[in-house]
Amino acid sequence: MLIAEDERMLADALAEGLREEAFAVDLVHDGDSALERLSVHDYDVLLLDRDLPVVHGDEVCRAVMESGGSTRVLMITAASDVPSRIDGLALGADDYLPKPFAFEELVARVHALARRARPAGPPSYERAGLRMETARREVYRDGRHVPLARKEFAVLLELLRADGAVVSAEELLERAWDEHIDPFTNVVRVTVMKLRKKLGQPQVVLTVPGAGYRIP
Repeated sequence: MLIAEDERMLADALAEGLREEAFAVDLVHDGDSALERLSVHDYDVLLLDRDLPVVHGDEVCRAVMESGGSTRVLMITAASDVPSRIDGLALGADDYLPKPFAFEELVARVHALARRARPAGPPSYERAGLRMETARREVYRDGRHVPLARKEFAVLLELLRADGAVVSAEELLERAWDEHIDPFTNVVRVTVMKLRKKLGQPQVVLTVPGAGYRIP
């Protein structure tokens, strides 16, 4: 997801909190930068401050709507009156949340929009003795509960979604981490190593040399 918010302390707090919720978060502080990122990346959700500098949030929202993409827009603003909410939704925003707001409510709304942005996935995945309950964020191996860190869970989710196909390290970086991650990092390899250790033997996350990882 992309956060476009010019209040830097708020933006940093939101980004940190949403990353803890296993979102891959990019962050900008003005409308021009938001448009640039949106032209390059296919985000599920845009958390958009309406009163952005350089290019107003209204113009960013219009551009998202005109692009015809699947990005869902959650508009946030200090204006909480009914006419302002109506105006924001009329621009094409999918949801509108006035400041100040409870972080828990924000997370719930972002999750709801993310589900609408991509094809609906099943509530659980089962493969090779693994069972993942996505809503409860729980994983089991042959009936044994396996506690996972958030990035381990995110990587395993992408592998299960692939339904046996190979997922490259680059794809995992794009889907489970944000754009600031070093593309030459070994974080995927390290995360997969930790994931394999927690899942136990025999290994279910296989390496396909030169291609990536898969769960057969």
